[in-house]
Amino acid sequence: MGTSYKVTIRKTFVYKGQRKTTHYVRWTVDGKEFKEPFATNALAESFRSKLVTAARDGEAFDTTEGLPLKMLRTETPSMSCYEFASRYMDARWWELAPKSRRSTVDSLIPITRAMVSTERGAPSVDALNRALRWTLNPQNAILETPADLTATIAWLKRTSRPVGDLGNPEVLRKLLASFELNVGGARASLNTIRLRRTTLRNMIGIAIEQKLLDGNPLDEVKTKKTKATLAQVDRRSVANPVQARTLLLAMEEVDKRLVAFFAAIYFAGLRPEEALNLREEVLTLPEGRWGTIHLEKAAPEVAAQWTDSGTANEERSLKHRAETDSRTVPCCPELTGMLRQHIKRYGTTREGYLFRGARGGRLGSTVYSNAWAKAREKAFTPEVFASPLAKRPYDLRHACLSTWLNAGVEPTRVAQWAGNSLRVLLHTYAKCFDGGEQAALDRVEALLTPKPKGNDAA
Repeated sequence: MGTSYKVTIRKTFVYKGQRKTTHYVRWTVDGKEFKEPFATNALAESFRSKLVTAARDGEAFDTTEGLPLKMLRTETPSMSCYEFASRYMDARWWELAPKSRRSTVDSLIPITRAMVSTERGAPSVDALNRALRWTLNPQNAILETPADLTATIAWLKRTSRPVGDLGNPEVLRKLLASFELNVGGARASLNTIRLRRTTLRNMIGIAIEQKLLDGNPLDEVKTKKTKATLAQVDRRSVANPVQARTLLLAMEEVDKRLVAFFAAIYFAGLRPEEALNLREEVLTLPEGRWGTIHLEKAAPEVAAQWTDSGTANEERSLKHRAETDSRTVPCCPELTGMLRQHIKRYGTTREGYLFRGARGGRLGSTVYSNAWAKAREKAFTPEVFASPLAKRPYDLRHACLSTWLNAGVEPTRVAQWAGNSLRVLLHTYAKCFDGGEQAALDRVEALLTPKPKGNDAA
């Protein structure tokens, strides 16, 4: 490797083409010319200033690559984005919950799909998605690849760009732009975009650790920031006590076995996965009085391919809680009676679960969601049925928490019962507070209304 201190750095040259403008930084080392293209003037000037500083400080320049020795690019191992995405999931799989595994793979798929060097001979988007969903799941590594995915996987391996290409501003901008759209061409939700960006940033961090990238290219490329916001409950979806009880009565006609299940969501504010996991041993049900429900685990439903047990309802810790955390929820006398009646009428499963499917197994979300839709149709007029009112079973939880807040229960206690942080609780239910709005308006009106003077009339 030869070095030289004879360096001349020229002005940046701007080439304006029909489709894009390129900024070239030009310099010579020992009479040999070099140039580096950049997409923006800012990036070009940043690179040029580094060269100027190195030359001014008397650093030696490499005569082969034209860079100061401190900036000299060391040879990095070559790895395709396809291979790196697989290794990334291998490393993260065991630390993620099943739903997080699925959402991470959902974010990796468009990243990997976009990081190809050519579209020539590309399989369909559906084929690419199926192939990536298969290969990004580490549990499939010991299985034989399905025959219908073999050609697609071979194409991905052949065309996947090196990880180092993420350092190319044009490639990175194209990738970030692809985040904005879903497969059908519609704009993706803000939350989806946020998850994809977070996954990409995490991947880049690992790539830097493994010397596949010299630095974080996201810090060099200016893009429009996507602000993720917490969703707020639509006030129109929140049922009042009369509407909720009407729905529970309708459920008696649809499927009596599910009445107590929906009642637990409404009266105790349980998440569906928490209600699904109720056992008799966690209940304290004194007749005609307030009882308690002590929650330790939940059983969120997710496809068996994402769980360790290979079952769709793997027991997990409570949402946003540590493995050993639990919470106790009050059980009003009405719910206490309904749960006692349910146990007396139907008993429990062999494992002690209160609720079960038609064949004795776990109650599936499709089953209870279909039953809920039928109950809404029975209880409501066509106009109300078409509205957002209690459209999803989860809306019963929203109705419960809104009722607690509007009843004057202090928000910290509601957050504790619900298993939410106080910040999320107040933001999520901001539109559902009935904090005496009419009374507040009356007070303002009283203040603005002129008062009659003492004896003026006389």
